[in-house]
Amino acid sequence: MNFSKKSRYGLRALIDLSVYSKESHVALAAIAERNSISPQYLEQVFAALRKAGIIKSVKGPQGGYLLAKPATKISVAEILRALEGDYLIEEENVEGAENGRAAAQAVQSEVIERLNRGLQDILENLFLSDLEQKYQEYSEYSQDMYYI
Repeated sequence: MNFSKKSRYGLRALIDLSVYSKESHVALAAIAERNSISPQYLEQVFAALRKAGIIKSVKGPQGGYLLAKPATKISVAEILRALEGDYLIEEENVEGAENGRAAAQAVQSEVIERLNRGLQDILENLFLSDLEQKYQEYSEYSQDMYYI
């Protein structure tokens, strides 16, 4: 299982947007710069998020982006579905040789289905607001660090 660059960048950019859009919309270039993401790549990521109704855009020279709903209502599962489609592990192929069928069914029920249930439980119950809160904690911690 691989967590794609698109998903990582999308989550980072949404945390940034959640933090900086409290007062007004945020320019894509500013998000890209703060997170060291190519603006062209980020535009592609935001197109998928916009299409899914997670963010909305403000057009014009002073345009930018806003969350389409509160961060407390945007689950990580919703974000990953918008960026990747289905994020669950594919089912085991139980068709084929009779000798391998029982083993494939065991892998499907005891590994894949259990992983998918756990993954879905975590991602459906983790919200953008939770990630924003962790971001704030890490930011405060790094500002309190003293270097000699």
